[in-house]
Amino acid sequence: MTTAPLTVAVYCGSRNGVRPAYRALAQALGSEIGKRGWQLVYGGGRAGLMGAVADATLAAGGRVVGVIPESLMNLEVGHAGLSELHVVQTMHQRKQLMAERSHAFIALPGGIGTFEELFEAWTWRHLNYHDRPIGLLDTEGYWAPMLQFLRHSVAEGFMGDDQMAMLHSDDDAARLLDTLFAQAGDPADDNFSRI
Repeated sequence: MTTAPLTVAVYCGSRNGVRPAYRALAQALGSEIGKRGWQLVYGGGRAGLMGAVADATLAAGGRVVGVIPESLMNLEVGHAGLSELHVVQTMHQRKQLMAERSHAFIALPGGIGTFEELFEAWTWRHLNYHDRPIGLLDTEGYWAPMLQFLRHSVAEGFMGDDQMAMLHSDDDAARLLDTLFAQAGDPADDNFSRI
């Protein structure tokens, strides 16, 4: 069993996107994390979906840990109202600290930064740097084209079904959290220092 509080790393956009459903999804995830008394670790920004998931977690009584590189403090508008805010020097330090503090990873809709963070966490899992579950929280079919392409990659022999099985997708925040945390281990059991 994992130690309390359970902590989820969330990767998501510093923009809201064009559909109101994206922001609503971020708020639903944050509310669910907070209601459970869990902890959110995220990129530390106040804007876009990043701010929405953080604010919703705090409003529902959860703890929020932000990790933001110094160079992005102004660009992503660092969130001043968090339980903890860590300002680091590099993106690698940001991602490693988030990973070290988390029991599971979830990606909400986002852009290239979100994609990069998701794929790095997934690659680390494939290479056995950790065994923490990874999820996509979807709405409006945002992740569907990417999942279709990934299945194409499997069909073309560049990925395996075992890799696809590491990635869980759902459109319901509570159900995805239940799925991921049924599999979550203790972060202390993983060795991110090898990365």
